Amino acid sequence: MVSRCCPLLFSALKRTARNLVGAALLTTAASSSSKPSSSAMDADLQTLTTRLCIVGSGPAAHTAAIYAARAELKPILFEGWMANDIAPGGQLTTTSDVENFPGFPDGIGGLDLTDKFRAQSLRFGTQIFTETVSKVDFSSFPFKLFADSKTVLADSVIIATGAVARRLTFPGSDTFWNRGISACAVCDGAAPIFRDKPLAVIGGGDSAMEEATFLTKYGSKVYIIHRRNEFRASKIMQHRAVSNPKIEVLWNSVVAEAYGERSLEGLKVKDVKSGSVLDLKVSGLFFAIGHEPATKFLDGQLELDSDGYVVTKPGTTQTSVKGVFAAGDVQDKKYRQAITAAGSGCMAALDAEHFLQEIGSQEGKSE
Repeated sequence: MVSRCCPLLFSALKRTARNLVGAALLTTAASSSSKPSSSAMDADLQTLTTRLCIVGSGPAAHTAAIYAARAELKPILFEGWMANDIAPGGQLTTTSDVENFPGFPDGIGGLDLTDKFRAQSLRFGTQIFTETVSKVDFSSFPFKLFADSKTVLADSVIIATGAVARRLTFPGSDTFWNRGISACAVCDGAAPIFRDKPLAVIGGGDSAMEEATFLTKYGSKVYIIHRRNEFRASKIMQHRAVSNPKIEVLWNSVVAEAYGERSLEGLKVKDVKSGSVLDLKVSGLFFAIGHEPATKFLDGQLELDSDGYVVTKPGTTQTSVKGVFAAGDVQDKKYRQAITAAGSGCMAALDAEHFLQEIGSQEGKSE
């Protein structure tokens, strides 16, 4: 992650402008009749049928769309409109430089990469709607999905809505996001701005221990900031972290402020017991406090684990409902990488294709 604020802002504006233009075109088409209000009402009731509906907008969703479209399944994809407060494209849209996705030896901007995913999906015939699916009905066949202005009847469904990294809010947390503050050490830790610099991790679970240990390969020193006086991480992960000579634990502590000029330069760390404030000079801060899978809209119709992730049959992307598949971070709490999400998107498309062959779903369902 190398901060490039202006290019990132430009890309975000470009994505927003593209979506607004698309929305304007849809609105113009919907209001072409002599009675705009009636036409808008018809648009609200528009029903589409398809062999495969994909919900999501990141690497899992678009890889699934590319494979499905090339298999002539004519998929419909709902990329959402600021679903979970993230632009279409998912978490990659909040990453300035992606340096570990194969095929881009010089790295690529997160928004640029998601734009390429989208363009490739469109090239092979995927129908993409910039609407958010807010409700589903998997109790009967065909499956029903309800978006902002459309109802979709689908023979199969791929859920690829991802998971959002939990973030803390304090003065400077937004200012230095992607400018020294991140939620993925594996994604960003090797970036030049973190090399041989003191770094900090917030958290007390296995993820925090793992990320802190990982960062010792790049940072000169790593602080683990934890608001309690003991970790909830497994004993082996705790031992691995605290026995590392480059890791120091700040117990009973919280970040009160992040500061710097163009990028993060330090943190004000408050001791929750004494109230004293430590000025901690670090060039990077990593949140390791978990992720929130985007599964609330499913309303319990798929089996979820204790953390809210979709449960899939081992070795497949099949969920608890036959014909409904899940790919990417919405079902992967371990790896959470763009490349692994893309791989599971491929798996989901192949699983869906085999399912459709089994039930004898006919071509030409998408309309």
